[in-house]
Order: sequence, then structure tokens, then C-alpha cells
Amino acid sequence: MFPVGAEATIGALTADPHPLLARLRAAEPVSWLPALNGWLVTRHDLATRVMRDSAVFTVDDPRFSTARVVGPSMLSLDAAEHTRHRAPFSRQFRPKEIERRFGDFVREECDRLVGGFQAQGRAELRRALAGPLAVAVVAGALGLRGAEAGRILAWYDAIVSTVDDLSAGREPDSGGTEAFGELRAHIEGSVATRDPSLLTEAAAALALPEVVANAAVLMFGGIETTEGMIANVLAHLLGDPAWLAAVGEDRALVPDAVEESLRLEPAAAVVDRYATRDVELAGAPIAAGDLVTVSLTAANRDPAVFADPDVFDPRRPDLRRQLAFAHGPHYCLGVDLARLETRIAVETVLDRLPGLRLTAPATPSGLVFRKPAAVSVTWET
Repeated sequence: MFPVGAEATIGALTADPHPLLARLRAAEPVSWLPALNGWLVTRHDLATRVMRDSAVFTVDDPRFSTARVVGPSMLSLDAAEHTRHRAPFSRQFRPKEIERRFGDFVREECDRLVGGFQAQGRAELRRALAGPLAVAVVAGALGLRGAEAGRILAWYDAIVSTVDDLSAGREPDSGGTEAFGELRAHIEGSVATRDPSLLTEAAAALALPEVVANAAVLMFGGIETTEGMIANVLAHLLGDPAWLAAVGEDRALVPDAVEESLRLEPAAAVVDRYATRDVELAGAPIAAGDLVTVSLTAANRDPAVFADPDVFDPRRPDLRRQLAFAHGPHYCLGVDLARLETRIAVETVLDRLPGLRLTAPATPSGLVFRKPAAVSVTWET
């Protein structure tokens, strides 16, 4: 009944999923994929519908991959419980206050990081800039004390690997559990200081395990997906000399380049939901309890919404219709902070690294989280 979905493999979805996703979107926009043991939604309108309707398509299921690693959180709860978990953290991320609260810190951190390797004439920007910047910003926002960037990035590499394994139906090793144990101890230590911070404020409203789980998923988004956002937009710009020159001449194009990169290659490729009842979606007979995975990657290349969807074009209209930050009640809490970090990171490397160019292809990959393994560059010194 779903022949295209039956052909899908984890390998194809991980390496270069776009040809397969285009076939699914055209022929089977809601398709059963044995490789995922669930349904995959690839059309923009259907993706929006699923993410908006938490009564029918819920995250609140014991199989939800991130919750299996860190415990129940705002990411894996719906309705009143979702609100209870999210509310204590929301004030830190009010859109109108992001620039005032974080702008100077992000600029200083970008300058510090780039200054550390500028004289060398070459660097790998994902782990020399994108990752450490994301760690510093989210740790500062939460009030996490004394965390070394490399250590936190190693924790999240292990956690991401575990989430990928769970999503692919593989049995994960103990690395993710051990990494979360170390992260949990670090968060609990920060809360125990009782120093004023977002973590200690949240502890006044939530039990300590709830603070830990929610801090972990905020860090998950603030580190893993922000690092991916920065790496992806740098890869897109450096892989397109015409657009790199255009953005280099006109910094006003940077926000649109960031948005177009998010559309073309979302750092978080999919979101999972579970059907709470039998429902038909675009002719697909979804049963209660079925996994329903929304491909943000596929929805963002829907030609019904975006003309020439496989082309990188920061001047295209309706860029804000992209779904890289999800939609509905689980719309990303830190969206404006992630955009700020990514914009300033791009501006900093363009300003301080003249003649910037790739020394090797920077190709995104990943089943759940997509980014290049490395963004290796050189420049004029």
C-alpha cells in the first residue's frame, strides 16, 4: 500500500534524504515506513496539522526517545503538564528581551572564540566556534556553573547518539545514560548553590528531577540544534560563492541567509508524535498508538509552499513559513536566542576572516539532527 515508504532505509534517511523525501511527499505524503516502524509525514500542510493538534497527535508517550534518556519534560508532555513544565523557564526567552539580555555577551564570546584561532589561518568552525558558543550561551542563560565547553559537548554527542539509536530502532550503548548522569549531577550542583539563576527559580516551582529534565532539553536545543544551525548556514554560504559575496557586501542579508538555511536543512530534521486515537490523514489509516513522525526537512522543501525548494535563495518570499523550529504548543522556546547566536556568528567570521573558504566539502548528515561533521576552512592572514 505504501511502496515508496517500504523502500526507505535508515541509511538513506541519514545520508541524503532529500530525493526519497521528495518521492514520498509527491506519492505518499503520509507513508508507513517499516524502517521507522511508524508513519512519516512529509507535506507542509499535513506537518503543520499534526504539530498543531496535540489532542490527537501527542508527545506524551513512554516511547518518546528524548524522554527515555532524560525523563519527562516540557518536550514530552502535553496540555496542563506541558504548561507547568515550560512556564518557569519561559521568562528568560521573551522575544523582545533577547537582544538586550544576550546581544553583547554573544558578540564578546564570538570575538573571543574567533580571536583564539584567527592568526592560524585555518580552523574547523563547528567545534572551534559553533559548539563552544552554543554551550557558553545556554549555560549562561540557565545559570549553569563551572561547565567546560568540551565536556558538555561530549555529553551531548553521547546523548544525541543515543536518541538517534532509539529513533532508528537500534539498541543504544550506555554512553548516553552515563553522559546524562554526569549532566544531571552538574545541574543538581548548580541548583544546590542557591545562587540566583533560572535553574534555582525553576526549582521553586518544579521538583528537582523535573528541573533537571527540562534544563537538559533546553540545553539539548540550545547546544545541539544551535551548533547545527551555525554549521549549516556557514556550509550553505561557503558552498555558494555568489551568495557568500552578496552577504559579505550586505550584512542585512545575514538574517535571511540564516532563515533560508533553516528551511533548506533544519538542524532538527524530525519530530515525533503518537496517535491518541484512530485517525485518517491524507488517506493513511493511522491507528491509536502509532508513531507519527513529522519530517521538518521534507515539509521545508514542499514545492507547494516554496518555489524551487532545493535551491538556496535567501531572497525568497515567505521564509518565515519554514518549520525548522516546529509548530504549535511545542514551538521552540529558544528560537530568538538561536537566531541571534547564528546571525552574530556569521557576521563575526565574515568580518574577521577575509577570503574565507572551505577546504573540504561540508555535507550535513544525520537521522534526527542534521549538520556537517566538520566545517573546515582557511582564510587570508
